[in-house]
Formats: sequence, C-alpha cells, structure tokens
Amino acid sequence: MMKALNILLIEDDTIETMKFNRTISSLKLEHNVTEANNGEDALKILQKKDELPDIILLDLNMPKINGIEFLNILKNDDTLRHIPTVILTTSNNQKDLLECYKIGIAGYVLKPLKYEAYVSKIEKLLAYWSINELK
Repeated sequence: MMKALNILLIEDDTIETMKFNRTISSLKLEHNVTEANNGEDALKILQKKDELPDIILLDLNMPKINGIEFLNILKNDDTLRHIPTVILTTSNNQKDLLECYKIGIAGYVLKPLKYEAYVSKIEKLLAYWSINELK
C-alpha cells in the first residue's frame, strides 16, 4: 500500500516546479507538496518543526544557500538530519555527487531532458519512498 507523502520540494526554477507538480497530477498521486524557492525559505519551513516532510527533494544550483550548503545545515540539526533527502538536479558533476553522499543524502537523481523520462523517474522515486517504512 502506497502512502501519501509530505514532500518538501526545494527548487528555484519555476518551470521545474510546475513540471514536478504536473507530473504528480498526471500520475494521480495524492502526495502533499510544499514548495520552497531556495534553501533559506526551506529552512524557515523546516524551523516550524511541527509538520516535518517525509522526504525532501533538493536542487543543487540555487541562489542564497546552494544545495550542498543546505544539506550541511540540515544534517547538523538533530531533528532534521533524519529526513531522507534526494538530490533532484541537472548537475552530473562527480564532485557534487560524492560531496552529497559524503554529507548523507538518500539519493541523487539526474533530471532528464525528455518529459516522459522525467515522469518515469519521479514515479519510481516517489513509489519507493511511499512504500519505504520511514517512521
């Protein structure tokens, strides 16, 4: 049984955010998506700590606080460090990949250019975390 996830999507590109939401909708998934345009906004959302997300989807290349800086802050917080964080990015830079795994991410997904491939990846990613025993 797949459960509905509370997802925090941290993405500064409006088109990417729209594409993600369109994918959720087209797949008829009942996930609750909270959006943050950058790491600073995401930290404000997470500071409330009353309703933490089940999973964080994080872009690396963002203004203010980039993805790696955000990860370091997240993983140094005793309450937030346990939230699975998956990088969702266009960067296939090996240095970024290794740094993210060293900090403690749950996955690293490259955004494909083709929409169909993107939908397929998002569907598999969310299906995995929907059946994974998070709590």
